[in-house]
Amino acid sequence: MFKLFNNKRLFILLITLVAFIVLMGFSLGQRKTLSWPENFVRDTTGFVQKLFYKPAGYIAGLFEDIGNLHDLAEENKRLKILAAQYARDAAQLNFIKAENEGYKKDLKFTKAQANLYNYEYHIANVVSVTTEPSNNTLVIDLGAKDGIRLNMSVTSIDGLVGVISNVSNFTSTVKLMTMLDIYDPNSQPPIAGTVFNKEDKTFGMIERYDQQTGRLIMNKIPVGDPIAKDDIIISKGTGGVYPRGMTIGTVEEVKKGEYGLTSTAIIKPAAGFQDWKELFVVFTEERVE
Repeated sequence: MFKLFNNKRLFILLITLVAFIVLMGFSLGQRKTLSWPENFVRDTTGFVQKLFYKPAGYIAGLFEDIGNLHDLAEENKRLKILAAQYARDAAQLNFIKAENEGYKKDLKFTKAQANLYNYEYHIANVVSVTTEPSNNTLVIDLGAKDGIRLNMSVTSIDGLVGVISNVSNFTSTVKLMTMLDIYDPNSQPPIAGTVFNKEDKTFGMIERYDQQTGRLIMNKIPVGDPIAKDDIIISKGTGGVYPRGMTIGTVEEVKKGEYGLTSTAIIKPAAGFQDWKELFVVFTEERVE
């Protein structure tokens, strides 16, 4: 009886070993399909992983997005600062470029005039402008400390503007040519004028500014004077106030004067008498200290 029991146990063990070897060989061999237990285990595992993976992925993505938003906010802040700095720098650059262009024009003007008439031109900034009809003046930032004296001529790039009528230590007042009127005792002296490239043939006195037409009136032009329309009028330099060669304006019309003994020229001023930022005070040789 005991021997039969031992044989049965040995038989079961042998069968189990054979089944294990067969199963191992079956598992290690190349197969195109999985067995149903393998499919069951794999599907169950995949389903459970899917249940946990998606929520975990959403949560991880949420924290990642929050971190990205913070980074984007910081980057946006930096970009705004850079944009503001760029706008400021661009505005500064444009201002400097415009200022340099103005200085180039000023330098070209002063060199050309200095070479022609041996004058010194001191650049002055306009401080204020008074446009009252009875007091058409402006104030510049040069004064006695800079060598400014009464009756010095002031010009723009375009043409003669006026004369110095009052001087303090640091500023000076310029009486504009729009105040020119020989019948006004407070007016600056009339301007002896001639025509550019006809200096030895033409002469006249610019005596007043017509407030209604905005034109200068040049009288006492001798009969037979070759002055004509579109001629450029410049200062002749006589009289001791206005230097020679200052551009006054352009002749628009020449007509007979009173009694037909002289002619009168209507002159459009070269200077515009507005929107000035910089002007030039003319230092003639005898005035330079």
